[in-house]
Amino acid sequence: MKDHEQHQRLSGGSVSWFRRFMAVVRYELLWNIRKKKFIGVIIIAFLLAVLGLVLPLVLSESIPKNAHFAITYGADGLSLFLFALAIAMNSMSSEFESGTIVPLLTKPVSRTTVFLGKVFAAFAILLVSFTVIFTFTAVGSIFVYGPQSDLVLLPVVLLGNIISAFIWVSILIAMGTITKNTILTVIISLGLFISLFIALPVVSVFVGPSTALNYLPGTGATGELITADNTPLSVGAGTDYLGVNLVYALLYSGQSVNFSKIDIWTVQVGDQTLPTTEVLYTESINFVAIRGLAISLTYIAVFLLIGWLAFKKTQINE
Repeated sequence: MKDHEQHQRLSGGSVSWFRRFMAVVRYELLWNIRKKKFIGVIIIAFLLAVLGLVLPLVLSESIPKNAHFAITYGADGLSLFLFALAIAMNSMSSEFESGTIVPLLTKPVSRTTVFLGKVFAAFAILLVSFTVIFTFTAVGSIFVYGPQSDLVLLPVVLLGNIISAFIWVSILIAMGTITKNTILTVIISLGLFISLFIALPVVSVFVGPSTALNYLPGTGATGELITADNTPLSVGAGTDYLGVNLVYALLYSGQSVNFSKIDIWTVQVGDQTLPTTEVLYTESINFVAIRGLAISLTYIAVFLLIGWLAFKKTQINE
């Protein structure tokens, strides 16, 4: 009987799925700490938060009060990508490159559990990193922009930014699983990011804020939200601004966002007048936020599914 129980423990028969899952998460977190990745990401998060508060003080003689700065502060597209890159660029590929994937998969843990454990560990690191940024920014913004209002919405913008960054995390995990090569994973992901980061603004300038831009990862179309007190707010309808748009939807529910095309061909050298604009379409801020959330979650689900299927079918040569 004792031999049978010992065999069950060694084979994982008496160990719950949750304990196996948490073992993989712990393994991944410890691996990141040993590689100094986790510490490096936290340092980057802190520096970005400091930079976001110090730059306005350095560049401006007087800073206007902004009671909503903390809850409408969002990481830009480049920061989102860099965080994802630091966290997930070799989460899967390094296991194949170093050969550690062999002993990992010989443990009594399914490949699905291993994959989900690595995904959850990436989410945990991202959560801690962004919590550092937004907590520090919320406190610091009081000294820079004055007393802050509606801080109860801070978790909303935090969650939105995590989801935005996790699009790139899922892409990197999928590419790492398929290529099994860190350098190739970085090159492909960086090429995709640069293409979207440069192409979307250029396309928007020439063809206007097309709705098609809102269905790609990135900034999306840029519009203008007019609040009830006639304060204009710039709105980026893409996945990069999901956190801010969710907050806007709660603060200004039902308000419309106008997406206008600037006629750059009417601009003349030395012309002191503003270029003509034409409103192409109008959308509710609620719709903009809900669409951004749906698109973001869809990208995450699709790329994680691709990565999971590739991981399940990978042949391991011992």
